[in-house]
Amino acid sequence: MEPFVTPAAVDTKLRVEHVNIVFDRDGKSTPVLNDISLEVGDGEFVCLLGPSGCGKSTLLSTMAGFLSPTSGEIKIDGEAVRGPDPRRIFVFQERGVFPWLTVEGNIGFGLFKLPRAERERRIAYYVKMVGLEGFERTYPPELSGGMKQRLEVARALAVNPDMLFLDEPFGALDSITRLIMRGELLRIWEAERKTVIFVTHDIDEAVQLADRVVVMSARPATIQQIVNIDIPHPRDISSPRYLELRDGIFKQIGLAHKL
Repeated sequence: MEPFVTPAAVDTKLRVEHVNIVFDRDGKSTPVLNDISLEVGDGEFVCLLGPSGCGKSTLLSTMAGFLSPTSGEIKIDGEAVRGPDPRRIFVFQERGVFPWLTVEGNIGFGLFKLPRAERERRIAYYVKMVGLEGFERTYPPELSGGMKQRLEVARALAVNPDMLFLDEPFGALDSITRLIMRGELLRIWEAERKTVIFVTHDIDEAVQLADRVVVMSARPATIQQIVNIDIPHPRDISSPRYLELRDGIFKQIGLAHKL
């Protein structure tokens, strides 16, 4: 597949060039990603969508430098990705806040090199941004699931990363909290304009959040389609265009008959 090229007006942040991944275990080779090529623009919000087990998280981990491709290359800002980089933060599916640190302690964890006044200013800024004012000295076990997720996003943003890689961060939340968190993430993204790569298998979640949705096939994964979500935020999930885009993705992955 030829790379999808971002619009000329947008600087390319990430470029995936003909990436293949094969896992060798117990003498058996298992192809996971098959000739994946993709470009992501600076400040863009892109969702990787596909069935469970198709290789979305593997692709995300490779983009972030935690895995090396069997062949092909990934570049960020024109430089080959050779490993994890503190400028790029990965938010895992399992919540990763430190239970022994308060909200303030978690957000400030990666800021130890800053002068004290700047560290406190940045902590206060992100506490307010994610709506955790009044909980600064609260420990994670005392927070709700949604609050813990907001805390993890705040901790990721506090170190001022170039990119955020999010692996189904809302998957463990109930449906109402998940809807709230989508709105919170969009609000934060619109304020910060970081480049976001977001893995999900939820079609509605992808269409609600993304500038573009990258639809992946079953393993070994290829890119089946890239869908431009040309609806401004906030998105009306009952609008004809929203339903057209959502139903088109259902059709692409062979689930249209279940709608």
